[in-house]
Amino acid sequence: MPSPKNRSRKPTPSAKPARKAAKAAPAKAKAAAARRASRATPPARPTRRKSAPSAKPASPPVPVAKAPARDFPPALIAAVRALDEKKATDIRVLQLGPLSSVADYYILASGTSEPHLRALRIELDRALGDAGSRVRGIEAQRESGWVVVDAFDMLFHLFRPEVRSAFRLEALWKDGRDIPVGELLAS
Repeated sequence: MPSPKNRSRKPTPSAKPARKAAKAAPAKAKAAAARRASRATPPARPTRRKSAPSAKPASPPVPVAKAPARDFPPALIAAVRALDEKKATDIRVLQLGPLSSVADYYILASGTSEPHLRALRIELDRALGDAGSRVRGIEAQRESGWVVVDAFDMLFHLFRPEVRSAFRLEALWKDGRDIPVGELLAS
C-alpha cells in the first residue's frame, strides 16, 4: 500500500481559461448587439384612414333577427333541466349523431354521493316520462359511483367525481359535438 506521501496529486485546473472566458464575454455581447442592430426591420403596415361620413340621412336601425334555435329533442331539454335543478355538477352533453349507433346524445353529469346519484336518477326518470320519452333500462350497482340510464337515443352517465375522473368517458367520445348546457337550459 502506498504511503500518503507517495500519492500523486491531480493537477488543479488552471485559472487562465476562466480569465479568458471572462474577457471574451463582453466582446461576445457587443457582437450580438451589433448583429441585432444591423438587421433590417420590416416596414410598418400602412394605416387605413376612415372615410368621411356621408351626407345621407341616418336610416332607422334594422332589427337583427335572432339565429334560429337548434332543434333539440324536448326530452333532452327536460332531462338536462332536471339534472340542473337537482344540483348535478359538471353536466356535459355530446351530440354523437353518425359517430355512434347506440345513441344520438351522450349526457354526463356528476353527483356528490350515492344518495345524490340516486336522487338524480329518480328525477331523470320522472323528467323523461313527463316529456314522453321512455327509459329503456337503468344500470346501477350499490356503492359503484356510476349510474347509466338508457333512454333510446339518449344515454345518461351519472358519476361521483372520483369515478368520473378515473374512467374519463369524455375522452372516448371527444369527436362528438359539445353542446353548451346553457343553450339547452335557455331553450
